[in-house]
Parts: sequence; structure tokens; C-alpha cells
Amino acid sequence: MLELFGARRRTIEWRRIWLEIARAQADLGLPIDRSALDRLEARIDEIDFGAIEVYEKTFRHDVMAHLHAFGDLEPAAKGSLHLGATSMDVSDNADLVIFREALGLVRRRLAGVLSGLADFARRWRDRPVLGRTHLQPAQPTTLGKRASLWAYDLVLDLREVEAVAASLRFRGIQGTTGTQDSFLALFDGDAAKVAELDRRVRTAFSFEASYSVTGQTYPRKVDSRILAALSGVGQSASKFAGDLRILAMLGEVCEPIEAGQVGSSAMAYKKNPVRCERMNALARHLIALEADGAWTAAEQRLERTLDDSANRRISLPEAFLATDAILRLYGNVVRGLVVDERAIDEALDRHLPFLATERILMAASRAGGDRQALHERIRVHSRQVAEPAELLPRLSADAAFAAVAGRIPTFADARALVGLAPAQVDRFLAEEVEPALAGFDPADLADWELKV
Repeated sequence: MLELFGARRRTIEWRRIWLEIARAQADLGLPIDRSALDRLEARIDEIDFGAIEVYEKTFRHDVMAHLHAFGDLEPAAKGSLHLGATSMDVSDNADLVIFREALGLVRRRLAGVLSGLADFARRWRDRPVLGRTHLQPAQPTTLGKRASLWAYDLVLDLREVEAVAASLRFRGIQGTTGTQDSFLALFDGDAAKVAELDRRVRTAFSFEASYSVTGQTYPRKVDSRILAALSGVGQSASKFAGDLRILAMLGEVCEPIEAGQVGSSAMAYKKNPVRCERMNALARHLIALEADGAWTAAEQRLERTLDDSANRRISLPEAFLATDAILRLYGNVVRGLVVDERAIDEALDRHLPFLATERILMAASRAGGDRQALHERIRVHSRQVAEPAELLPRLSADAAFAAVAGRIPTFADARALVGLAPAQVDRFLAEEVEPALAGFDPADLADWELKV
């Protein structure tokens, strides 16, 4: 991801676009020396950033600085570059090429994390855990079902990233205000040649279509949609990381801790969830960047104003880099999750009498009791007991539950209280995750080495 958004990659993409425009113009009849273009293409990787900087100090225009420095490599081709073009014919199209590849990398990272979560969910599909709503004890679920909730967020993110990537088009070779007038002039009013120029250049970059109409730029709504998709990844990852920090506090599940890892420079006993905390920190920045795209799209005026440029050069690369870092952390954590079944059982055992009450309520209602009156009796008894263990004997002695009193102790079985959770995990993996991961190379899903 760093390479994709580095100055070298951006420069090479600009140069590729200049060459493809000139090559297509030569093929369509303009007097351009093809051999000079070929010689220039052979030197496309020769980038003198010092020379570019000198030009930019003079021109105060980055595209012109790059254009002159590139042309200096082959003077015979220099005058044939950028014919009829505006800066956005170069930089906007290059951005779209890079964004498409970056979304592909995000897609692979997402799939890798999803694969790891699926393995975890499959392993723990029927392992009861204390469910929590409002961060308070609730009916049991399974650890695999909880992991499926995290995984489903990623399934939705994966679909959105794929949809955004598939929707990207080439900005096209459109000229200063998107009218293509300069190219029409170059081809003596031949609109068919103008259309063919656009087709040839976008085809060279493997785009099936250009945006139907543009001003000087492609629609900045496209950037907004990209940032929204990346923000969605940050939201999902932050939800997972926050949940895991709570579970680590409870001692039930935690991120991997290496044997020599130091938790605190002062408190030697500490095992802090630093990776999840970092995920939350990066996600907060990523989610905030989504607003940049929305405001940039909202603030563009008429055919184009330049207040988009400086913002885009920060917000889009940072969003992709933050997403990449978050997903690397996420994948590393998922593949090293530590489960403490003892702590899970302690929480279940402590709250099991309360957890059994929903089944007791259902059984007593089916035996002819008034559901609302029974609910009130359970509520009153629950508030009056000093310890959870006192609850079931109290309910057994309450005349309102006489019809099921003998069965009440049998309801206190956590595995009997998880409902269809194991089957839901199986169905979710089969119907949602496996199709989402179909076609990915397993090698693309396995690189989770982490630099602290």
C-alpha cells in the first residue's frame, strides 16, 4: 500500500498515461514519432525527483514539472506529450488506476481476516458463553456465534469494496472542461477519432468504460464512495477490537501475547490489549476521513474548483494506508486469539440461575400461567436474592410456578440455552462466508506478520 501511494508509483502512472495518449494520437493520424515514444517508454522508470523539484519551483505546477522532466529524457518525443490534454486527463486517470489496485489489496486483506474469523467460528461453534446486552449478563450464546457477528460485518464490507471497485470507470480523455474540444480540434472535427482516442487509452489501462460526462475532474462522489467503503471497514474492525478489549477485561478471550512481550514499563504484570487499542485508534482516524470525501464532493463548484486537490492528496492515501494497517492488525489478532474456558465457565455458572428464567417463563406459560404475571414474579425474585444461586429455589417454592416446579433445576444447563446458535454458525459459514471467499488464492490470505 505504501508503494501504491508513493511518489514513484504516481509518477510512473502519469508517464504511462502521457505515452498512451501520444501513441493513440499517432495511430489516429497525428504526426508523432512512434520510435521516439518507444525510446521514452524504455526510460519510464528513470525518475530524477531533483530535476522535477527544480522545474516545480519555476512553474509552481506539479504536472508541468513532471511533464518537462519526463520529456527531457527524450527530446524528440517531448513536444508530442500532453497534446490537447489537461492535468486531470493525467492525474485523475492515474488516481483511478491506483485506487482500483488499492481496493483490490483491501479486498484480499478483508478476505484473509474473514477466513481467520470463519476458522475461529467453526472451531467454537457450540461453545456456550455468557451473552451480554447493554454490557450486562444476558441469555447464553456461543463463542462461534459471537465470532459470526464480527464476520458478518466483514462480509458486508467485502461486498461493498467489491462493488465500489467494480463501479470504477476511467475519467477519460476529456480535456479542460470535459467537452473534448481540444481533441476535436486536433482531429479536424472528427468526433469518431476523439471517441476512439478515449477508447484506446482507457483500454490500455483495462477499464471497460469512461464516466459518461465529466467536468474537469471525474465526479468527486466517486471519492466519497471509496472513503465510505473504507470507513465501513474501520467501523467493523473497531467494533471487533472494542468487543475484544471488553472480553480481555473479563478474562474470557484476548489478543495474542508473545512470551517476551512487555505490557507496561512500570507494571510488569500487565497484559494490555495494545493491538486492539491500535485498531480502535486507527479506525477513529479512518472513520473521520470519510467526511473529507463528502465535503469535497459537496464543495466542488461548476466544472471544477481546486479546493479538492490538497484534501484528496491527504485523505485518500491516508484512508487506504489506515485500512491496510487495521486489517493487518485484525488478521494478526484473529489468528492468535486466546480463549480461557475456565473464565467463560465461571461467568456462565455465576449467572446461570438468571439465564434459566427465560426457559422457566416459557414452560410455565405453556402450562397455563399468565405470561405477564409470571414475568413480574421472576423480576421480583431476581431483585430480592443476595446471590444468583438463591433464585431457582425461590421460584420452585412460588405457587405461581407450581406446574413446573419439579423441572426448574433441569433448565440450568448452559448448552441447552443457546438455541439454534450452533446451527446458525454452520448456515452462516456455508451460505455467506464460503461463497464470499470462493476464488481467493489461499496464499493471499495468510500473510499476517506484524511490525510493532
